[in-house]
Amino acid sequence: MDFVSKYQDVVGRVFRSENSSSGEDSYVERLLDRIGNGVLAEDRRNAMAELQAVVAESHDAQLAFGAMGFPTLLNVLKEGRDDVEMVRGALETLVSALSPIEFGKKSKNEVQPALMNSDLLSREVENISLLLSLLLEEDFYIRYYTLQLLTALLTNSPNWLQEAILTIPRGITRLMDMLMDREVIRNEALLLLTYLTREAEEIQKIVVFEGALEKIFGIIKEEGGSEGGVVVQDCLELLNNLLRFNSSNQVLLRETVGFDPLISILKLRGSTYKFTQQKTINLLSVLDTIKLLLHGGQRTDPGKDSNGLANKTVLVQKKVLDHLLMLGVESQWAPVAVRCMALQCVGDLVVNHPQNRDTLANKALGDEPHVEPALNSILRIMLRTSSTQEFIAADYVFKSFCEKNPDGQTMLASTLIPQPHSMINAPFEEDLNISFGSMLLHGLILSESDGDLETCCRAAGVLSHILKDNIQCKERVLKIELEAPTPILGGPEPLLHRMVKYLALASSMSKDGKASLSDTTYLQPIILKLLLLWLFDCPSAVQSFLGSRPHLTYLLELISNQTTTVCVRGLAAVLLGVCIICNKTADSGQDSFSVIDAISQKVGLTSYLLKFDEMQKSSLFTSEKPALSRKPLTRSIGASMSDIEEVYDDENTDQRNEDHPILLMVLDPQFVIILKGLEVKIREQIVEIYSHPRSQVAVVPAYIEQQSGEMDKEYIKRLKNFVEKQCLEIQDLLSRNTTLAEDLAKTGESGSSQLEHRVSSGSDRIQVETLRRDLHETSQRLDALKGEKARIEAESSAHQNSASKLESDLKSLSDAYNSLEQANFQLEREIKALKNGGAVAAPDIEEIKAEARELAQKESEAELNDLLVCLGQEQSKVEKLSARLAELGEDVDSLLDGIGDDIGLQEEDDDEQE
Repeated sequence: MDFVSKYQDVVGRVFRSENSSSGEDSYVERLLDRIGNGVLAEDRRNAMAELQAVVAESHDAQLAFGAMGFPTLLNVLKEGRDDVEMVRGALETLVSALSPIEFGKKSKNEVQPALMNSDLLSREVENISLLLSLLLEEDFYIRYYTLQLLTALLTNSPNWLQEAILTIPRGITRLMDMLMDREVIRNEALLLLTYLTREAEEIQKIVVFEGALEKIFGIIKEEGGSEGGVVVQDCLELLNNLLRFNSSNQVLLRETVGFDPLISILKLRGSTYKFTQQKTINLLSVLDTIKLLLHGGQRTDPGKDSNGLANKTVLVQKKVLDHLLMLGVESQWAPVAVRCMALQCVGDLVVNHPQNRDTLANKALGDEPHVEPALNSILRIMLRTSSTQEFIAADYVFKSFCEKNPDGQTMLASTLIPQPHSMINAPFEEDLNISFGSMLLHGLILSESDGDLETCCRAAGVLSHILKDNIQCKERVLKIELEAPTPILGGPEPLLHRMVKYLALASSMSKDGKASLSDTTYLQPIILKLLLLWLFDCPSAVQSFLGSRPHLTYLLELISNQTTTVCVRGLAAVLLGVCIICNKTADSGQDSFSVIDAISQKVGLTSYLLKFDEMQKSSLFTSEKPALSRKPLTRSIGASMSDIEEVYDDENTDQRNEDHPILLMVLDPQFVIILKGLEVKIREQIVEIYSHPRSQVAVVPAYIEQQSGEMDKEYIKRLKNFVEKQCLEIQDLLSRNTTLAEDLAKTGESGSSQLEHRVSSGSDRIQVETLRRDLHETSQRLDALKGEKARIEAESSAHQNSASKLESDLKSLSDAYNSLEQANFQLEREIKALKNGGAVAAPDIEEIKAEARELAQKESEAELNDLLVCLGQEQSKVEKLSARLAELGEDVDSLLDGIGDDIGLQEEDDDEQE
């Protein structure tokens, strides 16, 4: 074969480079010669068995086989179908040649004969077609080894095999038929289809068309659902390959098989406390399927959102929320990985779906009398769990519930009722009757008793979701005042001020070494995010925050502190910027200008603006990895897991401190977009404030008062000169201020696109303002002229219409007048004729009668002549007929007797009537 001859050169060079044993090479060659040219069948079978054994054990034998063995064995598969044992041996040998041999560590440059042999065999479509034809053989082992060989090919050379199978008629159909074969064959075919459909969209379509969905759920039902073994995992992996980013397949599943078989896998059967590793993997796989359905499809798919909403609606109608809450909330004995995945599915189920959000809000868990709202249970888990991943998953539920849900946010905020300070240490964790808000506030102030800010920051994260983009909730929570821990500290303290105190406490804990860096990395960012979302677009919250002078001072120190992380300094800078752009107070000590002055004096505007760039260049802003990312569970991954829970937890926690999974949760993509938008607004506001200094009460100098004896004309002239001088000085100050602000902004933003196009100097800015005013006045004049022109054109059109109407009326009158003139002329002519003739002579009637009689007589004579001619003609005809009748012997007279009598009688009657 040509492709073998070409490949032999490559393998030969490998042999020489590897210094392989020539004895091994010659031994393989002798065995192949015995197989191809042997006379005795038994000798050929023994040679096949020896070849299979040496290829399975020797690296060099695999290389030698790749150089010379494929033509011989492929010829056996083609021509020797009658010898079943030889065909089995050939297939088993090919499987061994494509299976890697592991003998310790291998160097990176070492040749992999299994990969080379797989590439060699799969390059020719005829070889794949030959193997697929073997699936029609009746022998069980031939079909079994053929499937193993195809799986090995797909593992080593997936692209070649996928392309080859697509070009072979009914290639996928033959593989699908194997799913209806015996259990061992079925399992091998299932594994092969799983590998085939991972990334091949065309193969996915054909597999679904061949009824894969029905067959998958049929196998899962036979194996016992989640209690089944690795076969259920393979089925679910194949199902996920077909549904991942494929809206059409999801719609087909929803409208044909339905979601009931899928949801039934989530049901816990038997002893719910027994979660084996395989059962855990199966549950994670089916939860992964649920997530795929909730996401709807590929991002670029125009029907993604509608399909996702339809899937969410149907899944909730099928009671999937009950099973998810059972796994994620009520089954605390379930592995952490399962609980986290179930909670994340709950979040995906309710995000941007009003009906599902209401269902979750009204859902209650537990049995009477121990019944509790589902949101309360999730909050309790979030505040108490020791698992970072479970905290992140529970937080995702509240984030999804509050996203674009002002009614839900208001409902949760309405339950925020402060408890007496004496109740802080009460065991609220076990009280099922406590409201959501009371539990949340209890978590916020829990650090007062034990000095642990972990629970406080978790509660702060939930509060930030409640307040985001909801001004009513911000105002409501702003009014919450907490009772002071000791009477010495005075009256109640606003909740906002308490959160700032916890921010400072977290910083001091890190300085004192009371907690490791990894434990405090995310505490301050969570609180800063809460304060930032709270103050944004809420002037009253900004006023309350700046009402305590130490707050501004502490933020300035936090920005200048180089021991804090880049993220903390950047968020603190943005929080100060919010105090600038959302500041509506008239108090000169708390207005925007005062904040900018404080920044300029304590930090410096250049250094302050550089904090934005430092934060955006950090890995937290450039990384797109979601907090709960996890690769799909495959058979190889599941087999290597000694403890699925530890693998899931360690997957994201083994990172650098700045990439802590909770920090990734805090700086989610939506919040990063908000920060970038705020940065632009902050820079613009700083430039605006520096360009227009705050107005103050003018103090009139004494020397501009009118002096005694000074004339009014001279006094007015002196005042005019003074005002002109002041205007020039003001313009110069504005120019310098604007230039300074723009230079600072440009230095801090490092080329921000929105400030690059600003005017480069203050004088140019003033000229531009003057030109803008002139342009505005000219535009106003032009608009006035356009209005006047339109008015004149309207009047002209009206006059033209009136003139046309008058012209038409005049023409009608002219026509009528001409008619009257003609009638009048006719009458005058007749009158004139009457006057000239005297009287008109009457016509001679007798003469007229005579003329008419003469004319009638002439007409009668002409008609009489015509009648006589006709009678003459008829008489000649009668004479001829009479002669003819006489010749024939007829009596003509007897025949004519009586003719004409009737006419004479009729004429007599007519005369009598006359």
